[in-house]
Amino acid sequence: MSHRELPEDFIWGFATAAYQIEGAIHEDGRGESQWDVFCNTPGKIADKTSGVTACDSYHQYQQDIDLLKSVGAKAYRFSISWPRIIPLGGRDDPVNEAGINWYVNFVDALLAAGIEPVATLFHWDLPAELNKRYGGPLNKDEFTADFVRYAKVMFEALGSKVKHWITFNEPWCTSILGYHCGIHAPGRCSDRNWSPEGNSATEPWIVGHSLLVAHAHTVKLYREEMKPKFGGKIGITLNGDWVEPWDAKDPADVEACQRKLEFSIAWFGDPVYFGDYPASIRKQIGDRLPEFTEEESALIKGSNDFYGMNHYCANYIRHKDQEVADEDDIAGNLELLFENKAGESIGPETQSAWLRPYAIGFRKLLVWISKRYDHPTILVTENGTSLKAENDLPVDELLQDDFRAWYFQEYIGAMVDARCLDGVNVIGYLAWSLLDNFEWAEGYETRFGVTYVDYEHGQTRHPKKSAKVIGQLFTELTNKA
Repeated sequence: MSHRELPEDFIWGFATAAYQIEGAIHEDGRGESQWDVFCNTPGKIADKTSGVTACDSYHQYQQDIDLLKSVGAKAYRFSISWPRIIPLGGRDDPVNEAGINWYVNFVDALLAAGIEPVATLFHWDLPAELNKRYGGPLNKDEFTADFVRYAKVMFEALGSKVKHWITFNEPWCTSILGYHCGIHAPGRCSDRNWSPEGNSATEPWIVGHSLLVAHAHTVKLYREEMKPKFGGKIGITLNGDWVEPWDAKDPADVEACQRKLEFSIAWFGDPVYFGDYPASIRKQIGDRLPEFTEEESALIKGSNDFYGMNHYCANYIRHKDQEVADEDDIAGNLELLFENKAGESIGPETQSAWLRPYAIGFRKLLVWISKRYDHPTILVTENGTSLKAENDLPVDELLQDDFRAWYFQEYIGAMVDARCLDGVNVIGYLAWSLLDNFEWAEGYETRFGVTYVDYEHGQTRHPKKSAKVIGQLFTELTNKA
């Protein structure tokens, strides 16, 4: 990659999320999160753990900042715990000053270290009380009003310091994993063996709609009240994997690939850039997909200063022969596979059942997003991999994470190609994750970090090979060697 360069102001660094690293769930007035409730429900977390301590970053954040400095990182994406700010969550509920002060001090420490903060307002840890009161995002109006007030509190506290804001992280995951599959908090679905409540055919679409409306109102607030005073940018982060046809010679498989991208990415991207849902989703879901009012559509359209992109892997896609999709189908009436018609694998296995690396797919997806949304500014807000059976390795082998180092070399190279050869306006890259952490329903059995966290000995941190490789890559790419 020596013949390609990134500008010196290219934003690069690492990402984490509050519930996965902070711990201290009972300290300094923090309220109960829906993930606290979910983790305390038997059978929901693979190793029966929770975020009660996690990486202990609430107490050890200076060590995290020292890690960032040691590899030369320019930026750090973190999320804010809503129940730490407003313990009960609602717009008329008391604000917890201790929680606000913690984030103010943390951001000040980042800035003092020369590291740009990138703040996410919602990375899945909804105050549990709001689920009890009105079902959280199942109630669009109540949820929107409460979220906008929470966002306003944080804008007022950090608006002069944070210049990149993200409203929601991966609304697809909130909607599908939380309200269709039930494998993430609050764990709702139609399967009564798994959840006593929920409707997998309707609730994901209601929740996704609420998140989009809340996003739009939050962006309006930021642009009207914060930008004139402090500048800054605001966006939403969408997840999405690349797809290849199971049979490249079958037009139905090729078409299904486009449909899959629309069901996973354009479900949220199209309203943000065009003001409405893709026709393919409306055709399949029908009246189960909520309608935007004219005012909502106008408010949502254009509500992104940058496109936050989370990306990890790829799949082969095979169309289904059935003409009418199952009522609870959320993918576009198709199958997701790891092998194509010729038996070729899309990529090597990892610890995560869903994740198979395919770096060229990253470049292709960057181009697809760029073309569909008329060359938006793209900030890659997550990219990374687990490593098969990593948690079972001796520490010295675990620190020598050659597979992860290879993954980042390939994926960062693909991103550079998309920027330098394809003209994609990608301005930054934040690797997932700075630390091994609480990996949601997988507990601590799966590690994504470029830093080994010793959970049994005080959550001590030990950088892996991949952390150094990323730092070296970006030093070379930004021509600072």
